[in-house]
Amino acid sequence: MFSKILIANRGEIAVRIIRACKEMGVATVAVYSEADKNALHVALADQSYCIGGPEASESYLNENQIISTAILAGAQAIHPGYGFLSENAHFARACRKNGLVFIGPDPESMERIGNKALLKELIRSTCLTVIPGTKTVASVAEARQAADGIGYPVMLKACAGGGGRGIRLIHSEDELEDAYYQATSEAVSAFGDGSVYLEKYIFPARHVELQILADEHGNAVCLGDRDCSLQRRNQKLLEETPSPAVNDGQRQGIIELAVDAVKKIGYVGAGTLEFLLDREGNFWFMEMNVRLQVEHCVTEMLTGFDLVKWQIRIAAGIPLNFTQKDVRIKGSAIECRINAGSCGALEMLHVPGGPSVRFDTCLVTGTVVSPYYDSLLGKLIVYAKTREEALRKMRAALCELVIGGISTNIEEQLRIVEDERFISGNYDLAFMGNR
Repeated sequence: MFSKILIANRGEIAVRIIRACKEMGVATVAVYSEADKNALHVALADQSYCIGGPEASESYLNENQIISTAILAGAQAIHPGYGFLSENAHFARACRKNGLVFIGPDPESMERIGNKALLKELIRSTCLTVIPGTKTVASVAEARQAADGIGYPVMLKACAGGGGRGIRLIHSEDELEDAYYQATSEAVSAFGDGSVYLEKYIFPARHVELQILADEHGNAVCLGDRDCSLQRRNQKLLEETPSPAVNDGQRQGIIELAVDAVKKIGYVGAGTLEFLLDREGNFWFMEMNVRLQVEHCVTEMLTGFDLVKWQIRIAAGIPLNFTQKDVRIKGSAIECRINAGSCGALEMLHVPGGPSVRFDTCLVTGTVVSPYYDSLLGKLIVYAKTREEALRKMRAALCELVIGGISTNIEEQLRIVEDERFISGNYDLAFMGNR
């Protein structure tokens, strides 16, 4: 096991990783920007270093500065969290070159799986069903020809995409040219890679994903499914596990196929396979995320397995000490993402409590929410033995959560969990008006 880990991230995920390391007896190193000098993750870590200005490009995306800091601090490994450098093969390779372990997949796997168009070709060699689509389309003319072959409507997606960026829904040929230039421009800005591909638009559908852990000894397990259909502009707002749209037989079948696929492509680490589930019960493979997901907490609450600790153990070469039979999917867990609607200083914070209520956050009184980073303030998660009880618990927790001085989406989340469509479990990607 590593004796010291540098966390190359900020906010609630940096706090989450630091706490896991403390429980494992591993020393931690925090890095921070000038805007985050008073942040909670800086105070919690054993060592902390300022690595640049407030812009992410000056700090949290500064590969050389992060690696230099890790070497200076005597860290053996770097945990990237999610976002920033978490899916950056160049950074993972630089870590290895400098004798540091990147807590995540190796750079070769990241390059192979990180390009979504290439990954689909790889997955077609397994028993999973892939959404009909293309390889990279290099021009508007090529995209137009491909769309004609697939049939409108189609989705245009960034090959290196994530977080809902670089995605456009195209209903007809008239929309294609503008959408192509918008998506490629957004992809260059967000990922430094403007390549895009097309896939068939499956609608109505639900967004269901499977959480995988795989070690370097050939073991792989699936920790169940998550329903992530509550989205606005491809940004997730609320997640739950297990999905109310998936029955036990479907779940067992897709878990077996997913575990087999992960083994066949030789993946090692924590990963998430994402699917669209249509009304006929078909799972259509979309993409795979090779990092910790924001919504990993609901899986932890449901199954009892600590995903951050297992990420670290797998990176240290430790085999999984449990099998698929040990994964019990009983009860229901729900997560609401609490986002800021404005910048400013936190004047008051009251966190709800009670059994199986969890609030992952970086907030403390006086925290300043700046315009430089993602708007996520925290994640409110509850678990109960039944979905009905979990819904009541989430409503109570949202009513109790107080974040003063900053506008938030707490009221919106409360409206969602009180909506009859959500209560019944009969919702899909159109819930928030997405078309």
